[in-house]
Amino acid sequence: MSVPSDTITMFGAAWCRDCRRTKAQLDELGVTYTYVDLEADPAAADVARDISGRTQIPVVVYPDATHHVEPSNDDVAAKLRELSLI
Repeated sequence: MSVPSDTITMFGAAWCRDCRRTKAQLDELGVTYTYVDLEADPAAADVARDISGRTQIPVVVYPDATHHVEPSNDDVAAKLRELSLI
């Protein structure tokens, strides 16, 4: 699995409260992103771990190849502003 470099990719799972919060934030802001459901695609957890070096989720990968692990809403909003996505 490769992560597209022209969009936001979020690795998460429905059971994860932080994942639900971050997904809701992106939806509310109207930001286009690719959601990788780790329950539906367990092998993608290895990809998320390779990106972040950690096992925590969500992992949010931005078009500039930076990422956040378990970001706060403020972290996500600041990055989206930096990238002129909001």
